[in-house]
Amino acid sequence: MDAIATPEPHHVVIIGGGFSGLYAAKTLGRAKNIKVTLVDKRNFHLFQPLLYQVATGTLSPADISSPLRGILSDYKNITVLMDEAVDLDPQAQVLKLREQEIPYDTLVVATGVSHHYFGNDQWRDTAPGLKTIEDALEMRRRIFVAFEAAEKETDPEKRKAWLTFVIVGGGPTGVELAGAIAELAYRTLKEDFRNIDTSEATILLLEGMDRVLPPYDPDLSAKAAESLSRLGVTVRTKTLVTQIEPSDSGDVVTMKSGTPDNPLIETMTARTILWAAGVKASGMGKVLADRAGASCDRVGRVMVEPDFSIAGYPNIFVIGDLAHYAHQGDRPIPGVAPAAVQAGEYVAKTLQRRIQGQSVEPFIYKDPGSLAIIGQNAAVVDLGFVKFSGPPAWFAWVFAHIYYLIEFDNKLIVMLQWGWNYFTRKRGARLITGEGGVATAEAAGTYRTRVKEPVEV
Repeated sequence: MDAIATPEPHHVVIIGGGFSGLYAAKTLGRAKNIKVTLVDKRNFHLFQPLLYQVATGTLSPADISSPLRGILSDYKNITVLMDEAVDLDPQAQVLKLREQEIPYDTLVVATGVSHHYFGNDQWRDTAPGLKTIEDALEMRRRIFVAFEAAEKETDPEKRKAWLTFVIVGGGPTGVELAGAIAELAYRTLKEDFRNIDTSEATILLLEGMDRVLPPYDPDLSAKAAESLSRLGVTVRTKTLVTQIEPSDSGDVVTMKSGTPDNPLIETMTARTILWAAGVKASGMGKVLADRAGASCDRVGRVMVEPDFSIAGYPNIFVIGDLAHYAHQGDRPIPGVAPAAVQAGEYVAKTLQRRIQGQSVEPFIYKDPGSLAIIGQNAAVVDLGFVKFSGPPAWFAWVFAHIYYLIEFDNKLIVMLQWGWNYFTRKRGARLITGEGGVATAEAAGTYRTRVKEPVEV
């Protein structure tokens, strides 16, 4: 392959400071004749797999976040810009940000995905998803406001609604949320209230497929469902949410199960509905489709070549959750942290090889396995060559997540926090923050980004 002929140093612009973008930048750190600009609308890297622990009061936001400038400060060839990409001119090789335009020789797009409500975006305010720190803090506020409001409520029907939690989606996020809320209600908070018995809470996990954790081995899915049941979670599979409507007592969730010929329609009233049912591509997917003719799948992820470039533009790469990589096996590579890390490192090394005129091999994903936690001492692990559950799986999950945390102080803090929680069964971040902190129906209502994290430069 011919070397890329561009003025030196070769300018690589990376959009997104998640796992794939960050590891691409780190791999290009100190590379000769390459300068890197990393653009992100946030000034920190977020460890998304542990967001649910912020949402349920186990960890604080700073425990799973690291400032991008601090992570990359030792790489003098990397510039970090806090800005947002809004458009692209692939012919002129110019990326348009909200506040400026920057030219590039190579563009790496790693902007990830957001919540997908399958055409029912009106549910967003009622049933928040979990992708950002603000989402997690809002979710945490709603969960703990529900218990506080139930403590004051004298109407049995309204109290029941406050103590009803509906989680939509039985993938890893939904399973982890359901398990964590069950531990809160049935263990952590059990002695904290005087007018309510928190163990009377109803925690309902809804999944449209025939089992929870659909991508996992069926035996592990069954063990996860058994663990959830032991915790007190009611699992409903083959069940779809068809409507969410407000009422005086709470939000009425309409559920459809059964068969097409004999459907079963049920309703449940709940004050806390949490969304974990699907994702859709970030807006940069559409920009690439409109400006560069990129093909996208049904949720907007960009179809990529075997080297993660897009057809017709070998200098534009798409990696991470935004990429639909269908060149290995019978399904796209999963949207998990190990896949994102491997893709980021691969693209960075591929780019360096291209600049040096060396040949490039297609990407091959090395699957380290799948892990999901249900509760304390309850998890499932599929490493391919072996599958297991229970306490050994829980410890494997703990060490895997500690390993992928970025900075040493984060690893130490999280290990200490988990150790403390393990032996005391306490959660130290059970703070209700943001506007509407008073436990009322209004406070638990319309979802808005109330809590803004301080910006660290």
